[in-house]
Amino acid sequence: MCARRFLIAIFILTLLVVAAGFAIFQWGSNVLLKEATPTGHFVASAAGGAPDYAQPSTWLARPGLADDPSHWRPEGDASADPVTTSAHVFYIHPTTYLERDRWNAPLLTGGQTELRTRLFAESQASIFSQAGDIWAPRYRQAAFGAFLLDNKDARSALDLAYSDVVAAFDEFVKQNPNGPIILAGHSQGALHLERLLREQVAGKPIARRIAAAYVVGWPISTSADLPALGLPACRSVEQSGCILSWMTFGEPANPDIVLTSYEKSAGFLGKTRKRADILCVNPLTGSQNGAAPPVSNPGTLVPTADLTSATLLKGKVGASCDRGLLLVNGEIPPLGSFVLPGNNYHVYDYALFWQAIRTDAARRLSQWRP
Repeated sequence: MCARRFLIAIFILTLLVVAAGFAIFQWGSNVLLKEATPTGHFVASAAGGAPDYAQPSTWLARPGLADDPSHWRPEGDASADPVTTSAHVFYIHPTTYLERDRWNAPLLTGGQTELRTRLFAESQASIFSQAGDIWAPRYRQAAFGAFLLDNKDARSALDLAYSDVVAAFDEFVKQNPNGPIILAGHSQGALHLERLLREQVAGKPIARRIAAAYVVGWPISTSADLPALGLPACRSVEQSGCILSWMTFGEPANPDIVLTSYEKSAGFLGKTRKRADILCVNPLTGSQNGAAPPVSNPGTLVPTADLTSATLLKGKVGASCDRGLLLVNGEIPPLGSFVLPGNNYHVYDYALFWQAIRTDAARRLSQWRP
C-alpha cells in the first residue's frame, strides 16, 4: 500500500476529532451540533439491510482478500506477514462517515468514506499483521453526528452499528474455531469492542482464547467497567488474556473537555465512573500504570516533510501513566498540527507507539496458553 495514503489520513482526521474523541458525552458546541447532527430521525433501513458476513465483500480485511489494506507497511519496514499462524485478529475501525444524510453509514459508501476507512486499516490494523490473520468488518457505523448527542436517535445508531459488529464477530469465530485471538479497536471501534467484551466474551468459553484486547481511545473505569468485561487489565508485559487501554495526552494535560461528563455517568456495574479509576496500560511497557523514557520507544510513525511517505522513528517519544492518562514526553516528532484541545493526542494513539504495539502483540501471543 502507498505510504502516502497514511499521511493523507492525518489531514482527514482533523475532520474526525469530535467523533474520534468522546463527544458522546456532549462536548460539542451548538454550532457543531447544528452542522453535524444527521437530519431527521433514525431509520434503520436508511443504511440498507444487514450485511451477510459470509460474503467477502462485507469485509475490509480478511485472509485471501485482494488489495487488503492491513498489509500496509511504513517506508523501509521489511518485516513480512507470517506465512502460517494459528492466531486471528479482529479489528474494528473508528468513525469514517461524516455525512448528515442518515444516522448510519451504508455498508459500501465509496468515495471519501471508503478512502478514510481503508486509511485506518492501513495505519492501525497493519500493526497486528505479524501476529496473525486480520479480519476487519465493514459495518453500518454510526455517523459522525451520532456522537454529539445522547438521545434516542444517537443510541439507536450506535446499537445498529454494534449489531453488525456482533454479527461479524460471530462469523469470525465460526471461520476461526481454534487458536488465540487478538481484539483491537479505536474510538468508535473501541466503544463497540468494550461492549463486545461485556456481552459476547465475559463468562463464556471464548474468553480463554483472547490473548489480548486493545481497547484504545475510549475510557474504561477499573472499578465501574473492567470487572464486567471478563478480562483483567494487563498489569505486566508477560501477561496474556488481558486488556490494554490508553488515552494519549501531552503536558500540560487538560482532559476536562472529555471527562467532566464521563465522571457523572454510570458504569457497567451501576457504579459512578471516576476519573482516577480510568485504566491506563502503557504500550511502551506493556504494564498498567507503567512509565518509559523515550529511548525505549522502538518506533513512531512519522511523515516526511513532503508528505510522500511515512517512516518509523526510534527513541523519541516516552510515555507514563498519570491520573488515568497516558502522558507523552521527550522530543515529539512533527506528526502534524492536529492535537486536540487540552493537549489531547487521541488522533495519534496508535501512531505514536506503532512498533511497540506490534511487539507487544507478538509477546502476548507467545505467553498465551490454551
